[in-house]
Amino acid sequence: MRRASASVTASVSIRRWSVAAATPNAAEADAETTDAGTTDAETATRDARAMKRALELAREAGRRGEIPIGAVLIDDETGETVAEASNACEATDDPTAHAEMRLIRAGAEAMGGNWRALKRTTMVVTLEPCAMCAGAILQSRVGSVVYGAKNTLLGADGSWVSMLRKESVGDDGGPRRPHAFTPDLKVRGGVMAEETGALMKEFFKRRRTLGTWSVDRDPRDES
Repeated sequence: MRRASASVTASVSIRRWSVAAATPNAAEADAETTDAGTTDAETATRDARAMKRALELAREAGRRGEIPIGAVLIDDETGETVAEASNACEATDDPTAHAEMRLIRAGAEAMGGNWRALKRTTMVVTLEPCAMCAGAILQSRVGSVVYGAKNTLLGADGSWVSMLRKESVGDDGGPRRPHAFTPDLKVRGGVMAEETGALMKEFFKRRRTLGTWSVDRDPRDES
């Protein structure tokens, strides 16, 4: 697979580093084993580590004046991170430049020209994906999604609409049938929700009260 780096300003990178969990202790030895050969406990630990990195990316985005959302893509077969991204709508003047959208593009490139291999990846993102990003996740065949805080205004995992889970098929606000390409998408929300939610709240509080998008810059310091 390819390894490369994109512009730091745009905050997208294609990379490989392991977020695999340590060997489980005796209490976890009987934990259920996933299709990838890891236990649920190992997967949860791996996802938490990836969420910490996604939160770092989100904070960096906030410092650039972007809505602070970060995302990491993990290869489920190797446990390695293959791509990471954050929001860049302001920097690129592109309303579709959400962290998830940019991560999918970087991840597809990282999979060596076989974008359908995204099926064996997990997307870890700090906020419940919106409908646009949920549609892209389903279309691109990403295998699993792990997110932090709920996106109460625009979220597509039940907050505004229900697009991601097959359990929502036929419900009010849910799809009429399972997605043709990704009918069995695995979704887990609430990972580090307190931390990721607090970052969003602080960002918008500063924007309302201080007139700045940045989580670091205070206009009162410049007067």
